[in-house]
Amino acid sequence: MNKLLIQGILIVALFFTVWYCLAKINWVNILKVERITNETQKKLGDIIWESYTKTEKLNKNTFVDTLINSLVNKICVSNSIDPQSIKVHIIIKEEVNAFALPNNHLILYTGLIAAAQNEEALCGVISHELAHIALNHVMKKLLKQLGISVISSISKGNGGAEIINQTVKILSSTAFDRSLEKEADIKAVDYLQNTLINPLPFADFLFNLSKTNNYSSQGVGNWVSTHPNPIERSTYIVAYSKNKQVQYETIFNNQTWQQLQKGVKEE
Repeated sequence: MNKLLIQGILIVALFFTVWYCLAKINWVNILKVERITNETQKKLGDIIWESYTKTEKLNKNTFVDTLINSLVNKICVSNSIDPQSIKVHIIIKEEVNAFALPNNHLILYTGLIAAAQNEEALCGVISHELAHIALNHVMKKLLKQLGISVISSISKGNGGAEIINQTVKILSSTAFDRSLEKEADIKAVDYLQNTLINPLPFADFLFNLSKTNNYSSQGVGNWVSTHPNPIERSTYIVAYSKNKQVQYETIFNNQTWQQLQKGVKEE
């Protein structure tokens, strides 16, 4: 009798534990994100990108485009991401910045490429943004800050220029939630190591850039200043990268890297 009573208590306790855990999940937001992703992300991303190009200058150096795309492609292929799904755009701007738009648009500023000390650091930033895309962080961020009605309106072509500009500002100059940023950093390390790229220069890039005069709210160090504490980020990136048996390789030789740096600085 006591055994049956104990089993009954355990079953009831388990039921309420599972119920409590499920109740804590924000199913409404999860389902909204899925619905937005499936139905409107392509239109939303393309509308935002078309509007963004009206005010920004795109890189016309095919050599720079080719090299950057080769880095993105290598990371994608090594991590089972369709490289054809990623739309890479290089913007001529001195800010150290990179961000993603809906529908897999990856934006890199020439200032970021020029500031990277090496290809590994640059690949770290690229991997971080690819992680935001893969983890659907972009739509989660827009849903939280704009709401489903505004997002749907923009995707239907009913969003005015002011709303679209505000959307670009949200994606390019405000941080994701702290937990999402850490999730993207950790996934970026996985991406790098799967590509046989050393993630430690990525951690060094975060640490060093935060210590320079470029790290400010004025925009030059935008990619670092709009993210959580870069020193904390570099610390957990180093910790996560340790004790993994990976034989790292380089993608570009030193001459090619210098040519890339020269190419973006001449724009």
